[in-house]
Amino acid sequence: MTDVESPSYVPGHGLLAGRTAVVTAAAGAGIGGATARRLLEEGARVLVSDAHVRRLKEYEAELAGEFGTGAVCAVPCDVTDETQVRALLDAAVREHGRLDVVVNNAGLGGTAELADMTDDQWTRVLDVTLNGTFRCTRAALRRMRETGGGVIVNNASVVGWRAQAGQAHYAAAKAGVMALTRCAAVEAAAYGVRVNAVAPSLALHPHLVKVTTPELLTELTAREAYGRHAEPWEVANVIVFLASGYSSYMTGEVVSVSSRHP
Repeated sequence: MTDVESPSYVPGHGLLAGRTAVVTAAAGAGIGGATARRLLEEGARVLVSDAHVRRLKEYEAELAGEFGTGAVCAVPCDVTDETQVRALLDAAVREHGRLDVVVNNAGLGGTAELADMTDDQWTRVLDVTLNGTFRCTRAALRRMRETGGGVIVNNASVVGWRAQAGQAHYAAAKAGVMALTRCAAVEAAAYGVRVNAVAPSLALHPHLVKVTTPELLTELTAREAYGRHAEPWEVANVIVFLASGYSSYMTGEVVSVSSRHP
């Protein structure tokens, strides 16, 4: 294992100029927030969404201050609610006349041993992480097949490949996201839509620190080839690549943003 410092931040290159993107669970310092910022840096107009309305509005104001009020807007959305999902994607078309990119980042974790896990714990994680991705993907495909193109990028996890104690519900959900991505890609190819996913390992941000023990964070970090966690923007860079024309022949892929691919 090599201990390597985080690299310098990479500036935007206009890869998504003129496109409209939607990012779920994008209020804050995690992968969703980093992705929204990277998409803006690449020239996209971005709808940021989250179930946490206050944090969402604060982040919208922060991004609007940097990129302009016309570049970003916030639409609250709970991905477990079909009506809200439809309203989110309708807002993209209403605001900008088109929908080019959807990043399904919303997910819910938790730790519970399977023998002690309640139905509610299992169902809640699956409903946000897998069913929410399904609802958003379905709604996006319905609109994109009418316009003849688009890109969907789902956020999976290396846990969908590799076992981790206390994560049966989250691992099952993320493995489902991977399978959903592959099946959706096969269907969507007929109308010019690409569907891919990223599978991060440990992208550290303040919320994750709050809900994870220091011991587990140390253990997970030690498993990484670089001996450090990923920065959220490093995962966002891969999402931007999958959303851009540089990945025009890629669909149905789950890209590991980690050394922990099986």
